[in-house]
Amino acid sequence: MSGLSHRDVQRFVENSLENRRIRRVLLIPPDFTRLHSCGGVICAIYYELLLQRGAEVDVMPALGTHEPMTREQIEVFFGGIVPCEKVIVHNWRNDVVRLGFVPGEYVEKVSEGIMSEPIPVEVNRRIVSGDYDLIVSIGQVVPHEVVGMANYSKNIFVGCGGSAMISASHMLGAAYGMERIMGHADTPVRAIFDYAEEHFISHLPIIYALTVTTRSERGSFDGVSLEGLFIGRGRDLFVQAAELSQKLNFIRTGRPPKTVVCRLDELEFHSTWLGNKAVYRTRLAIADGGKLIVLAPGVRRFGEDNECDRIIRKYGYTGRERILALSKSEPDLRENLSAAAHLIHGSSDGRFEIAYAAPLLSREEVEGVGYTWLDFDETINKYNPETLQEGWNTINGEEIYYIDNPALGLWSV
Repeated sequence: MSGLSHRDVQRFVENSLENRRIRRVLLIPPDFTRLHSCGGVICAIYYELLLQRGAEVDVMPALGTHEPMTREQIEVFFGGIVPCEKVIVHNWRNDVVRLGFVPGEYVEKVSEGIMSEPIPVEVNRRIVSGDYDLIVSIGQVVPHEVVGMANYSKNIFVGCGGSAMISASHMLGAAYGMERIMGHADTPVRAIFDYAEEHFISHLPIIYALTVTTRSERGSFDGVSLEGLFIGRGRDLFVQAAELSQKLNFIRTGRPPKTVVCRLDELEFHSTWLGNKAVYRTRLAIADGGKLIVLAPGVRRFGEDNECDRIIRKYGYTGRERILALSKSEPDLRENLSAAAHLIHGSSDGRFEIAYAAPLLSREEVEGVGYTWLDFDETINKYNPETLQEGWNTINGEEIYYIDNPALGLWSV
């Protein structure tokens, strides 16, 4: 059996609670879109141990801009341990308080002059309420298109953040260029979060539980192997997790594939807002003039909420320069910069073709946002995930590169 076991995790969680006098705790796990993070398992272990110690426990998933978890998703994610009524829904538009600003001169310095406006720091009001003796932020460190390496304080400032900071940080990442960011622990966006952590929440009783996972049928957690768990406070903890992820979650293709096929788990991915990890995580590998085919049986819309969905349908994935220009001239894009950043991230800028095989979206919808539409049944018959192996395959004389879950890594030549 590879990776850490369930008993290993329980022991580490017990150690993190040792010698703590705790009345009330807020657990901040990832949401269902991080199904393979092991965050749900770790949260459930914390929940049970804390209840045994007589603590009152609230659970608030780091939703960010995502849809709230359904009752079924809560049951699956936490293994039936956390009751639905104990799960608090974070509202990124209305349920936050502003703590201050990251100064404009600092933003200008770390962004190399790309941005110079102060960035508001907003978090869910519960985090700074003073009601909790302990706040445990749980999440996966993995290559990420906005911040470089996901998690650590991102879980607080984006997962539990407000519209202004989410929009500003995402737009900074998009303008700086995701190719310069992905897979790096030190980036302009991470510097913004570091500043906010030091100046606005360092006094709070927060500890981080950071996971590094890989896909493995031999793993202890439903096809996922938990390779590392780092619990504590301080940026050095994040650096250790990032270094392990860089070793395990960077996949070298050896040469640039002309065709990449990605499967999106229908339970985990229900929008292109989420599913475009297939675009982000493969773009460093795909050959110029190549093609990305996304098998998306569960994708039924574009945005995670109605306004973002409307904006994506209106402007489409039409390239970085066009969206940057429109974000200055169009009021709805200016007011929803996270959506504008997503449109930039989800475009190949004409370098390769992006094709969606999504049975719950019509041809008109897929082509309307700038992607190629593929018939799902025909595509799944040709590229059958049950017969493909991770990596290089030859199908009827065609060489393709297959990825079963793009959320677990970063692919490059």
